Order: sequence, then C-alpha cells, then structure tokens
Amino acid sequence: GRNTDASDNGLRLRRRHGQNERGIALNRKNALFAGHDAGAENWATIASLVETCKLNAVDPLAYLTATLSAVVNGHKQSRVEELLPWNCLAR
Repeated sequence: GRNTDASDNGLRLRRRHGQNERGIALNRKNALFAGHDAGAENWATIASLVETCKLNAVDPLAYLTATLSAVVNGHKQSRVEELLPWNCLAR
C-alpha cells in the first residue's frame, strides 16, 4: 500500500523498534519543542544516553554527573570508551 496515515493526508514514517514505547514516545514528543535543529540534535543525544543507561541498569543522573565531571577534570579523549554507560559499573 501507500505510505499515508489513517486520515490519508500525508507520508507516514516507517515503524522503528520501540518507537511506540511510552518513554521513547514522550521523549520524541518533548523533542519537538527543542526550538532549533542543533537543540534537537543535543536533545536526541541526551535522550539516547539516558535510555542506554536504563538498558544497562545504570542510574542516568549518576552516570551523567560522573561523566561530565570526568570530562571537565581532563579525562583523556583517547580513553573515551571508559566513559560509556556499560563501562560505568566498573568505575
């Protein structure tokens, strides 16, 4: 069939895995208010980090606090893999 929505008035995006889950749907809805393309991209990055933390049983606030503190305190860019959410538990 055609790529339209139920009212037949426009293109419909293909479904992605998990796109209708409540947490992701709320983030997508809130991202509409980012105000600028760069803001929307930054929002998407943070939302992705938060969801990745949740999937890896890492507290998002603790992760972001520790990671941003490490960056501010001079964490070497060559060791960025140490800052990934799934490596957070090892710290």
